Amino acid sequence: MVKKYEELTAASKLSIKTIGDLKKSGYQSRSIKEELRENLIQSIKKNENPFVGILGYEDTVIPDVERAILSRHNINLLGLRGQAKTRLARMMVNLLDEYVPVVVGSELNDDPLNPLSKFAFDLIAEQGDATPIAWLHRDERFTEKLATPDVSIADLIGDVDPIKAAALKLPYSDERVIHYGLVPRSHRSIFVINELPDLQPRIQVALFNILQEGDIQIRGFKLRLPLDIQFVFTANPEDYTNRGSIVTPLKDRLGSQIITHYPKSIHTGLKITEQEAKNANLTHVHVNEVAKLLIEQIAVEARSSEYVDVNSGVSARLTISSYENLVSSIERRLLKNKEEEGAVRMTDFVGVIPSITGKIELVYEGEQEGPGIVAHNLIGKATRTLFTDYFEDPDEVRKSKEKADPYKKISEWFGSEHVIDLLNDYPEKEYRRELDKVPGLADLVKRQIKGLKDDNLKYFLMEYVLFALVEYSYLSKLTLENGMRIDDLIGGMFSGFEENEEDF
Repeated sequence: MVKKYEELTAASKLSIKTIGDLKKSGYQSRSIKEELRENLIQSIKKNENPFVGILGYEDTVIPDVERAILSRHNINLLGLRGQAKTRLARMMVNLLDEYVPVVVGSELNDDPLNPLSKFAFDLIAEQGDATPIAWLHRDERFTEKLATPDVSIADLIGDVDPIKAAALKLPYSDERVIHYGLVPRSHRSIFVINELPDLQPRIQVALFNILQEGDIQIRGFKLRLPLDIQFVFTANPEDYTNRGSIVTPLKDRLGSQIITHYPKSIHTGLKITEQEAKNANLTHVHVNEVAKLLIEQIAVEARSSEYVDVNSGVSARLTISSYENLVSSIERRLLKNKEEEGAVRMTDFVGVIPSITGKIELVYEGEQEGPGIVAHNLIGKATRTLFTDYFEDPDEVRKSKEKADPYKKISEWFGSEHVIDLLNDYPEKEYRRELDKVPGLADLVKRQIKGLKDDNLKYFLMEYVLFALVEYSYLSKLTLENGMRIDDLIGGMFSGFEENEEDF
């Protein structure tokens, strides 16, 4: 017995244009929850992934979603911003049949074999097996609505349309004067409401019967519409206190509440960033692995920072935007210097600050510091944290009485009244000449990073060492109008004092 459009032969697909043709083909209708369930079962058996591009959820969220689909549940995805909740809901479309039949002209995607609306009933009663049908693609069976305080019952459920009543010369008691809202129009579809707590409680109440019994009421019309909808809601825990809440009876009617999360490791975060960043594949711009991980570490530091509101979350969009700005910083420098290609520098990270300041919510202490200073601090903390993955821990070196300090020669050179300026738009030759001034810096990098052959990476790591030594209080860093000055601690203090005097 034929069950799905995909199982029909190519010739029969073209020939099925009426309800009579559909019946002869052996096509059988099924609810959307059965459709999702059976297609997921086939997907699991074939070891296929319907959620391609959703990274970091393979062992946590996706199994929960699959269990919910197998259980025929409506779903609530609960998590902080930037955790791919909406994308996950959209990917469920991949589990729908490619096409399903609908009655031609129907507002409610009526199933020809199980009609729902008065229009479809009347048409089938009039034309019988000659009733024309069309095939609806899976992409058209997805509806998404952002919950906002101004969403009304009419938007979601429907209302009486006076213009329709006047045009058709019908009394208000006639069912044909109803203008159906988004929910009835999503019959046989996936319906997503984003940020559910923002929906007013009285609007949430209107969803009770739809979720449980399929009843809807519009302006006194007592309709029994057995709507066939897969509901997916998304919510942010912060919204439960700041802007609203999900009313308890509605939560009770949701089969599964699934908790989402941020990437468990910076390597997973890096895969997401590289996948989503629009300019990640520019061939003339080279960003090494250390710089990429540093971008991810900034987000990790932000999620645990005392200046950042952890309840608000730090979206994955922070790292994506930061990576895009980092690449654009390099590209801009190359254009200004008329250079064909180039590699990332630590000074390029000044370009990611606008991506950080717009993506974090600060607590009171953070507001006092200012978003720019908080962004600089996050970059500094990320630099410090990641440094020990590649070089000896300066804190451990200081504690040890037996080990020679590999950073002493560098700090002593700066202590002898030497400084270097690392300007944002230095041409490559000048940039390397500045770093080569520091004795022992290149040797340190070669000694710590075995088999290093890439010159671009070598100079990046030389610069990275200096920035890290600032964080470990070996050196100081002074922000110039167009770059950075690296100095020893005492010199940096006096430089800062002189600048303040000039400002005064």
